[in-house]
Amino acid sequence: MVPMQTWAERFPELYAPGYWAWGDLDVRFSTEEPPDELISNVHVIGRTSGGIVVCSNDLGWRFLPGGTREPGESIEQIVHRELLEEAGARLDGPMTWLGAHRAEHRRPEPYRPHLPHPISYWANVVADVVIDQAPTNPDDGEQVVEVLVLPPDQAITYLDAQPDGIMGNLVRLAQAMELV
Repeated sequence: MVPMQTWAERFPELYAPGYWAWGDLDVRFSTEEPPDELISNVHVIGRTSGGIVVCSNDLGWRFLPGGTREPGESIEQIVHRELLEEAGARLDGPMTWLGAHRAEHRRPEPYRPHLPHPISYWANVVADVVIDQAPTNPDDGEQVVEVLVLPPDQAITYLDAQPDGIMGNLVRLAQAMELV
């Protein structure tokens, strides 16, 4: 494995300190795995026949499937639920850790009461998946309108079209680590 400093040099935009205005969060990426209880969100670089699974919702956002931890969920349970909700997909093998954004929350209260605060982590994993059905799109979640399977370079281009997005860089890192 290449030391974090080398990855940071190769992917300075991904590793640079950032601010996510939509969540009022100061963030910093690392490949170090944080304590499980501090992980609030997980996104999946889903490998499947033909490439990487990417999604878009009714607001026009482009993203990798994933989302927020529910009370009592394990990381694997989050991944199972979010893949089904957002991509109509299921895991078809083990998950491989990629990295996480450490989020320092500026808001005085957590987004949901059960989530870690004022520090949480937005984790990213790579896994083989199979798309079995349409996204379940629960009423209280984002409404996914498109699920695509794209070769990695096309997935990166697709994700890079999301203003202020970081997910294209996550796929770039996964490529460099030979995970996709």
